Amino acid sequence: MTDWVRVAAKGDVAEGTCIGVRVGEKEVAVFHMPGGDFCATDNVCSHEYALLTEGWMENGCIECPLHAAQFDIRTGKALSAPADEDIAVYPVKIEGEDVLVQV
Repeated sequence: MTDWVRVAAKGDVAEGTCIGVRVGEKEVAVFHMPGGDFCATDNVCSHEYALLTEGWMENGCIECPLHAAQFDIRTGKALSAPADEDIAVYPVKIEGEDVLVQV
């Protein structure tokens, strides 16, 4: 694992939304879950290149905007076709007002 990287301020990601960030060579999605938790996953669909942060976030899932594949935000598990491969999830921690991710 690499070091923790600051990717956003808490206020940059409204509750119930997500943003895309680049960490080194990785496209990462940062989610602010309803209830206050933050999660991070790959931001690229495992089925075909599309940014998940351009999709729809609902009930703990993110839906790809290209072919509607769905992924569990907390585990990265692919939940529907056409995706049959999970996406990576990354540890997140909050320090003060900073959101940090370990990729």
